[in-house]
Amino acid sequence: QVQLVETGGGLVQPGGSLRLSCAASGSAFRINVMGWYRQTPGKERELVATISIGGSTNYADSMKGRFTISRDNAKNTVYLQMNNLKPEDTAVYYCSAKYQFSPAGSEYNSWGQGTQVTVSS
Repeated sequence: QVQLVETGGGLVQPGGSLRLSCAASGSAFRINVMGWYRQTPGKERELVATISIGGSTNYADSMKGRFTISRDNAKNTVYLQMNNLKPEDTAVYYCSAKYQFSPAGSEYNSWGQGTQVTVSS
């Protein structure tokens, strides 16, 4: 099992910036993909961005150009730099990791507990 702990959420004014961090711990052979998703009350969880172990990234269209995902494989940590934040970015942001316990083993998925981001003046 891989455990994920997110930090960095909070209250920010429109146009401001925040940086989220998510540290993974536990015994995994390889963490293939790490990512960020977000959810608001009454809505389904949606993709923000993902990054592979090789550094390939994927963003939701509405986040492109404002959000940047990065990863430190040595620290098993993924970051999300959020710039020019808008009120509609207000949500609980969840970290996700897809990992394997062996090279040919099945892939598993873990979620963090979530961190609240509120964009308001």
